[in-house]
Amino acid sequence: MPGIDESLLDAMRVTGARGASVVDWISGLSLGAVGEASSGDHEVTATETAEFARSALEGGAFTRNGGDPATPGGPPPVEDLVVTTPDSYHVIRFIATPFDSSVFLHLWLDRAAGNLALARIRLAETADRLVLG
Repeated sequence: MPGIDESLLDAMRVTGARGASVVDWISGLSLGAVGEASSGDHEVTATETAEFARSALEGGAFTRNGGDPATPGGPPPVEDLVVTTPDSYHVIRFIATPFDSSVFLHLWLDRAAGNLALARIRLAETADRLVLG
């Protein structure tokens, strides 16, 4: 089963991928990154995407259980988030972990070259195989 580095390289195989990272949404720290960063700096991008992810998870409007955190070992209350801009897609895929499920994969995808539906499928497959520990 692949770890962070292998999973990031797998995410970059998605057609149109510009950058990918694994981020802890509680702390905002990047656990690994590859390719370009949408802000120009991987740590800044990690912090900003973590704030967005935390807002979606803790706010309750998008969760099936009103913003309660995921049960350890269970699925996160939100599967993924998608942000579109005129020239790109940002896909955030939450990862279920045996501990606190506070990690997500972020894929930055060129809109002209990429396919959002296929990117979501590939990112979900990558997240399911990712081993953290």
